[in-house]
Amino acid sequence: MPTTNRPRRVTIDDVARAARVSRQTVSRAINDKSEIDPETRRRVLQVAQEMGYRPSRFARGMVRQDVTTLGLIIADVLNPFFPEVVDGVLEAADGRGWQVVVYATGSERAKELAVAEAVPKHVDACVGFILHEEAIRTIASSGIPFAVLDRRGRDLAVAGVDIDFRDGIRQGLDHLTERGHRRIAMIDDRAHALSGAPHARRAAYLAYARDHGLPVGERWIQPADNSTEGGAAAMDALLAEHPDVTAVFAYNDLIAIGAMRQAMKRGREVPGDCAFLGFDGLALGELVDPMLTTLYIDKRRFGKLAVEQVATLMTEPGEVMDAVIRPELVVRRST
Repeated sequence: MPTTNRPRRVTIDDVARAARVSRQTVSRAINDKSEIDPETRRRVLQVAQEMGYRPSRFARGMVRQDVTTLGLIIADVLNPFFPEVVDGVLEAADGRGWQVVVYATGSERAKELAVAEAVPKHVDACVGFILHEEAIRTIASSGIPFAVLDRRGRDLAVAGVDIDFRDGIRQGLDHLTERGHRRIAMIDDRAHALSGAPHARRAAYLAYARDHGLPVGERWIQPADNSTEGGAAAMDALLAEHPDVTAVFAYNDLIAIGAMRQAMKRGREVPGDCAFLGFDGLALGELVDPMLTTLYIDKRRFGKLAVEQVATLMTEPGEVMDAVIRPELVVRRST
């Protein structure tokens, strides 16, 4: 069973501190550069060996021109959100001559922890969509350059790309309230809710409802499996408990589409009886009838920004950087 209590990977900075030299001197000793005193080289190499220091493949590549390998961790290869993220990562990596290895976890805790244990042994840097903080901390403590896709406001000393959920949800709910909706329900992702990760979408929805005096709250949030089928089942449960609902904000477009189709099967007119708002901006939203109103995320840019962050970390270790993607409201016929 995976564990996260293994020793942190020894870094070049650890060796430099122990040997009382600069990190540049350690690099020269490891790479057998001529501009270093032989006795200093011998002492540095001895310290490195005693500490169990293993130079990263990237560090060796600076001398031997090895190919840099980037690990990309995603939740689900079948979820249409991720192919565009992957495309952005691949484009940014290809532009740097890197190769990319993709790992899928299904957002399951055991798989995330197993991947987190394995990744630092096989790649030079990593970007990942990871729910469980234990897995994030495992990779971060390994010493490889690492950036988290969608940190969701976690208080972690790790570089990452965030999504401004609060602003996006404000845009979407403003749109619904301007059309007269007040009984606005939310369909949430069950796996996310159970993971212990911060609930940015749920928190933004509840804060908006409170600030605008909407007659909704926690009991208007329905959990769902992350699929169209999950959205349909959640819509049935939502209608059973709140038949007076007039609008639904969903965790993502997949859930929104499943809920909308189920509402129509139940005889609800869209948007006349019930409006639907998704999140992510999948191309799939343009193919359903009515087309889905959504909060669009530039998913390719999302992936590119993460690669830019780890590229910076390779040359400036220890930097903690942030980047933010702002969703944009795309109004279509479902509202």
